[in-house]
Amino acid sequence: MAQTTDHGNPKAGTRKRADAERNIAAIITAATESFARDPDASMTDIARAAGLGRVTLYAHFPSREQLLRTVLAETIAESIGVIEAASPAEGPPDEALARVIRSCWPLLSRFGGLHAAAQRTLPADEVRRRHDPPMAHVERLITRGRAEGAFRTDLPVEWLVTTVYTLLHAAADEAAAGRLDTDAVGEILEKTLLAALRPG
Repeated sequence: MAQTTDHGNPKAGTRKRADAERNIAAIITAATESFARDPDASMTDIARAAGLGRVTLYAHFPSREQLLRTVLAETIAESIGVIEAASPAEGPPDEALARVIRSCWPLLSRFGGLHAAAQRTLPADEVRRRHDPPMAHVERLITRGRAEGAFRTDLPVEWLVTTVYTLLHAAADEAAAGRLDTDAVGEILEKTLLAALRPG
């Protein structure tokens, strides 16, 4: 016998689940856009942007921190897809890194203040740890570049990965604050990072 809900009406239960899924998707979209525009966006701001009440918002995400963690996880997963699509394992390492940077920058630019929101709200070590999966691709690329003589070997790999991570997010913060021209940042990052990684 099929399990039923809402006084024996399985369709009502299905509708409720579908409504909940739509609400969650609307909340995540609204939160992503809100944090991108304003790192200090409140739950009230997000509920309004999602077209939902605060009660509905808190039913799915009991705290701003939990919502921010979910949004951060979603965007990091998207960044992994972008990096993989840039084929970092193919071609000369310096060209592969430039390709990854050019591919990632539009994503970083679009999400604007999200990283700043995470830094202001979540523990710093958690924010960095959540970026480990995408940065693992960068680490492999740098390691390959060192083996092929394209990247410097006089500094630890971990420090070079940290340099890439820090400069990417610093550029996003500067662009979000209006101190860097968004259209020029991709080229600026490419030149800065390649200069920092090349030997000699």
